[in-house]
Amino acid sequence: MLKKLQCFLLLGTIFIILFVIVHWDDVRDGTFYLHVASSSPDIPTSMTSSERRTSEDSFMWKESSRSVKPNLTIITPHQKHDNSPNYLLHTFTQSSPTQLALRQAHRRRVIRELCSANSSLNFPGKFKTFDQIPSKALDHLIVDDHHGVIYCFVPKVACTNWKRVMIVLSQNLKAPNGAPYLDPLDIPSALSHNATLHLTFNKFWRLFGRFSRPLMHHRLKNYTKFLFVRDPFVRLISAFRNKFAKPNEDFYRQFGSTILQRYANISTLPDSAQEAFAAGIRLSFTHFIQYLLDPQTEKEKPFNEHWQQMYRLCHPCQIDYDFVGKLETLDEDTEHLLKILGLDNQIHFPPGYSNRTAVNWERDWFANISVADRRKLYNLYEADFRLFGYDKPETLLDE
Repeated sequence: MLKKLQCFLLLGTIFIILFVIVHWDDVRDGTFYLHVASSSPDIPTSMTSSERRTSEDSFMWKESSRSVKPNLTIITPHQKHDNSPNYLLHTFTQSSPTQLALRQAHRRRVIRELCSANSSLNFPGKFKTFDQIPSKALDHLIVDDHHGVIYCFVPKVACTNWKRVMIVLSQNLKAPNGAPYLDPLDIPSALSHNATLHLTFNKFWRLFGRFSRPLMHHRLKNYTKFLFVRDPFVRLISAFRNKFAKPNEDFYRQFGSTILQRYANISTLPDSAQEAFAAGIRLSFTHFIQYLLDPQTEKEKPFNEHWQQMYRLCHPCQIDYDFVGKLETLDEDTEHLLKILGLDNQIHFPPGYSNRTAVNWERDWFANISVADRRKLYNLYEADFRLFGYDKPETLLDE
């Protein structure tokens, strides 16, 4: 009997040692992934924004007061940059629920810390309250009341496909057969950008008058808020390729002709983009950067949404986003978010473009941009780099 007892004790000790070894990272950081029973067993329990902040410190999970809000679990993150190549290789090679939750917690924590008054990062509008943001600056926040979701779209960051998803969720657009669209990919890309199909915060005043701000606050507290971001310099390259590297009549008329006159010293220009391209008159990336760096540009009118800073479009210091996705991890982040929303069996996210602008293109695109202008450009977009966890492009800035 004594030998059996000793044997059980020995086996128990071995089991505990093995458990500690396997879960050492979680033990060291004080983080564990807890599976909590809910109505949807594959989705963690939800919380309001204020409860979520508390849970990150106390590891407590609470249920949201609204049933429409999808389930979220927040776990204390590792103290590393999630865009570091080594970190991605060693931490997120396998997209386990724990790792994905840690990724989200880290991204949200970085934003929260940099938005604090004690942070060294300063940028225009950092300390504004949400109510001090004019309604016209909230036009990128798309609301879906059916599913309790708010999406802040950032142009050149998979926004066409996410807008398609929001149209499917809202059922605001009927297919030719008269039924609502069920597959986002069936929606023509041009229709996805039709502003009349999306309920955005800037429309609330016209719809609800003096009740608009309280209604916004209610949704911000109870809905799941998400956005997708991208390396700021790569986003600029993508915007240039899409709007100026091939004939685009709208952007030629609104921006291209002005840029060519000011920075290419061309006084007489063709009337259309097609004619300009046929005559060999093309806007260069260098001209585009000069336009962005010229203080006169924003004195005349704000940046276009395709190159406006992401923080100015989505206001991360005033809105506590529940999910921060990145184009660099689009597939994993999209799958993770759809599971959180409980829509992974209903929504099939459209595939990405095969000709997507890549980070390793930066050196070639910036080859003709002076180091001094590269540094000025970084200063212009520094808040985006730091808030959303992108490394400073030292190789471009120190050559």
